Amino acid sequence: MTMVSVTDAGLPQTARAPVSTPGARVRDPRLDFYRGIAMFIILFAHTPGNFFTSWIPARWGFSDATEMFVFCSGMASAIAFGGSFDRFGWAMGTARVGYRVWQVYWAHIGMFVIIATMLAGIDLAQVSDTVYIGTLNLWRFFSDPGPQLVGLLTLTYVPNYFDILPMYMVILIMLPLVMALARINLWLLAAASVTVWVFAQNALLEAFGLGHLHLSFPAEPWSERQWFFNPFGWQLLFFSGFAFMRGWIPAPPLSRWLITLAVVIVLANVPLSNIGVREFGFDWARDWRIGNRGWINKSDFGILRYVQFLALAYLGYAVAGDGGRNLIVTGTHALARIWATIIRLTTKVGQQSLAVFLFSMVLARIIGFSLDQVGRDTLTVTLANLIGIGLLICVAHAVAWFKGQPWRGRPAR
Repeated sequence: MTMVSVTDAGLPQTARAPVSTPGARVRDPRLDFYRGIAMFIILFAHTPGNFFTSWIPARWGFSDATEMFVFCSGMASAIAFGGSFDRFGWAMGTARVGYRVWQVYWAHIGMFVIIATMLAGIDLAQVSDTVYIGTLNLWRFFSDPGPQLVGLLTLTYVPNYFDILPMYMVILIMLPLVMALARINLWLLAAASVTVWVFAQNALLEAFGLGHLHLSFPAEPWSERQWFFNPFGWQLLFFSGFAFMRGWIPAPPLSRWLITLAVVIVLANVPLSNIGVREFGFDWARDWRIGNRGWINKSDFGILRYVQFLALAYLGYAVAGDGGRNLIVTGTHALARIWATIIRLTTKVGQQSLAVFLFSMVLARIIGFSLDQVGRDTLTVTLANLIGIGLLICVAHAVAWFKGQPWRGRPAR
């Protein structure tokens, strides 16, 4: 049953969200578990010279941890923000989203300042022949900081390493419009989302001579480079997760033929993947990837990335079980206790994904610098990754503790 407040009176009521009961606000264990996995993979992927990156899921297909992060963020937003729209109306729900955008904006600015300052400090210390501001292509920022500071604060200067949070902000800004369209008609909402995605596909538009209609944002004023993560393309995945959690798209049934189809899709991607080219020497696959890059383009979110991710997501859905029951491990056996601990710690990381993400982006550069000093043999890189995992877990627990505001409870005797 949909709860509609007086402030929603001006919105048509023909399309209602079937998931708006108090139970919809309960955290889904599957969401946090898989988001936690994405956080670990993101740390690996952003650590320079990390051989773990050669074997992450992105190397086996077209999609990667970014898809996991964006899809799960859409699901989490349905829980966090959808309920605000249902209980307090469209205006208050929009205010709730605006507050989150404000938080993410300053998180983005703070992350850039911390990382840029850290790299500049390493260069000033002259402990290495490597110029570390160059590793993130920050030459222009430090040589002419005035215009770049303006660009940084207006999001017209978005270096590649710092591009996912701006994408997330723009998608969040779209959310009130999505909620309004959903009140009118869900098919209209779906058509609008797909249409925006189509106009984000530069390769497709250029094929029809419509490249000038490409929806995107400039990443820097001195070149034609655009945001690496195009929010107009990635919104399709975000709002897919949002729609599933809201109940606008019914959860698919768990059936053998759907599992088989998902497995076939995932396996069919392997020959065309980085692993197929690198490990199996499929030169034809390399040529196919070059000739069809628009279908797998990461910036605009090509359609084959969407298809492969949905297949992986369905398999993850099947593995976790209905309601995530397979993630609840019982038993006193040593292996059961170990597996239960892994699930619990991973879930904790997923619950604090924004704080963990920000920390991981800083930590990845610290680990990369440390490995530059000690070398990158198998032992040191493996140890660095394990330490990184441990630190992410510690940060997740620390953030959860602070969010609990224990100082507001009863004072200790």
